[in-house]
Amino acid sequence: MGSREAEGADSEQAAEDSTPGALGGESRGLTREQLFTMAATASINFSSMICYSILGPFFPSEAEKKGASNTIVGLIFGCFALVNFLSSLILGNYITHIGAKFMFLAGMFVSGCVTILFGILDKVPSGPVFIGLCFLVRAMDAVGFAAAMTASFSIVAKAFPNNIATVLGSLEIFTGLGLVLGPPLGGFLYQSFGYEVPFITVGCVVLVLVPVNMCVLSKYDSVPSKDSFWKLILLPKVLLLCLTIFSLSACLGFLDPTMSLFILKMFKLPAGYVGLVFLGLALSYSLSSPLLGLLSDKLPYLRKWLLVSGGLMTALCFFMLGPAPVLHIESQLWMFVLVLVLVGFSLGMSAIPVFPEILQCAYENGFEEGLSLLGLVSGLFNAMWSLGAFAGPTLGGFLNEKLGFEWASAIQGGWALLSGLATGIFYITEATKRSSSSSLQNPPGTNEERTHLMSSES
Repeated sequence: MGSREAEGADSEQAAEDSTPGALGGESRGLTREQLFTMAATASINFSSMICYSILGPFFPSEAEKKGASNTIVGLIFGCFALVNFLSSLILGNYITHIGAKFMFLAGMFVSGCVTILFGILDKVPSGPVFIGLCFLVRAMDAVGFAAAMTASFSIVAKAFPNNIATVLGSLEIFTGLGLVLGPPLGGFLYQSFGYEVPFITVGCVVLVLVPVNMCVLSKYDSVPSKDSFWKLILLPKVLLLCLTIFSLSACLGFLDPTMSLFILKMFKLPAGYVGLVFLGLALSYSLSSPLLGLLSDKLPYLRKWLLVSGGLMTALCFFMLGPAPVLHIESQLWMFVLVLVLVGFSLGMSAIPVFPEILQCAYENGFEEGLSLLGLVSGLFNAMWSLGAFAGPTLGGFLNEKLGFEWASAIQGGWALLSGLATGIFYITEATKRSSSSSLQNPPGTNEERTHLMSSES
């Protein structure tokens, strides 16, 4: 019997070592298919973030020349997010019907084409025509972005079921690289060659990646499930995690239409150098994400602490970003960059654990495992992120115009403060209920009485 148990344990250990989700210390378990999957999803993270962030250093000032107010610029950024929100909800629900690989490639193709189209908008007349076409092209880009990112999250979770946070954290390096390279690359190309070249260059790079990913990415099929978004989102814990996603995205989206204008006005930097200031946030986020992902997978109980402390730290950073006028501290460039570095780290603390937490909550509430559920979670994540990315620039642009950047950033941090406090209260309440339930099921003295009875019988 002992030898059979040992053989069974050895076979179980061997099965665990060959699990497709193995990563990091178990890198020998990575298959060729998984390596290609990581390469393909890394390419969409990198390219999509460049397309998204390249606008930051120069588009707000360019749009103002074309007759768009600060509020309108915020709405243009927000339009992308609102359409992305609606598209993610729809596409996440139908990923098994459309096919994850086809959705991934189609989304990249659309995103590359409309990025090039955005580069010729400076040729159209100023005023309503320019503004209207900006909204239209950004809406088309949002559909492509939603398709590619929803499929990307689903494919990664399917290929690495046991190390989702670790892989997502590792892939955030490429998200950070896109955020890092986008603003300085856009600012340099704009300053050197004009408005068109940044968009045409980036759009062509995305289009070149489409046939490459067509060859390397495997096909992922699944049986459709009866589970729905409503069943998932109405879970109390999932609702709070959605608030976390929304608040982080709103804070990050607030910076898109406002930060470059504040830097130009306050620190008198040329457009080519404005993008370098963005490096503080992007580098800290991309470098900390792999470690935070590894912690989330290896020590799941730390996720709740990361979520709570990340939200509170983000709120504090946005209060200091201006800084808020009530502090009576003069804004300085070194302090501004330092706060951006802390913002990047705090965003990673909250953003990385969210996806596995939602997935774990779904499993605990009876959702069927498979690509269908992964599509629902991916779509929900992207939808909430997009909703925050709509509210952040829209509200931020309005507050920036009425109150100034210092007060606007402090108010914007209220989203993160709300999510951090709400999540903390939920986890404390949950722990209290579990403790009470455990004490009722195992009353004090029960074990002592059993021990006493057994000793008496003997």
